[in-house]
Amino acid sequence: MTLVEAMPFSVACGVEVDAAGPEEVKAKMEWSADRCTAGGVLHGGAIMTLADSVGGICAFLNLPEGAVTSTVESKTNFLRALRSGTATATCHPLHVGRQTIVLATEIRDDAGKLVAFVTQTQAVLPT
Repeated sequence: MTLVEAMPFSVACGVEVDAAGPEEVKAKMEWSADRCTAGGVLHGGAIMTLADSVGGICAFLNLPEGAVTSTVESKTNFLRALRSGTATATCHPLHVGRQTIVLATEIRDDAGKLVAFVTQTQAVLPT
């Protein structure tokens, strides 16, 4: 099972992971009419799903043995609309601590322009 397959909602939303390691996770989501708001703009919730997916994977890859993670905070700045093509997300950890992992995710369009910037905090939870 791949990392994204462990998140059925992400799979249903079309998230595809291109690369995953503790220092960087890259994934994409294709524009699709069924993921849009009025005017053919990729829905903010779809963009947030992409960001939460890469953030969750990056946090998971930075967990200590025997721990799980859960998103406790997420902040999204939407900077431009995506009306076609692919949303590409790149996530990096900003802080990997004993109780939290803080991540930064950039989402860009096919021209490399910043569509959204997301900061996220994941809890480190012992099992």
